[in-house]
Amino acid sequence: MGNTATPHPDKDTSETEWLTADEKEAWTGLVSLILLLPGRLESPLQQEAGLTLFEYLALSHISEAPRRRIRMSELAYLANGSLSRLSNVVKRFEQRGWAQRSPDPDDGRYTLVALTDTGYEVVVEAAPIHLRTVRKFALDPLSATDRKALARIAAKLRVRPADME
Repeated sequence: MGNTATPHPDKDTSETEWLTADEKEAWTGLVSLILLLPGRLESPLQQEAGLTLFEYLALSHISEAPRRRIRMSELAYLANGSLSRLSNVVKRFEQRGWAQRSPDPDDGRYTLVALTDTGYEVVVEAAPIHLRTVRKFALDPLSATDRKALARIAAKLRVRPADME
């Protein structure tokens, strides 16, 4: 609700801090990014590489990790998904020969996922598709100043689980 919304007549809204016009514009812009941009990024990946955005992000983050292996909990955070969702995706990766899971030798409470050579080939082939789309919809419309501002704002809004800080 913005500052122009009419409160319900039966509710006491005297304590409600309504959005100003500037706040509403910022919030509406953020919501549109959250809701619309993922679909624009995912569509080319699905059509050309047969991957969802979540699958691509998971593969990509594993490929960028040291020795192409990472804790499942950290990967869930980086790919912006729950551990159970990631577990299902990684299970499919294992069935396709793209990844392997193993206990973390440093701390047995954690599970590591490692990218196989086949999985690495998949992400290398999909990367240009993803990068082309990211540039088209997220980076090219912005100036260098805009990109710096976006990175600064994203850092301020980022939520990171306590066990990864």
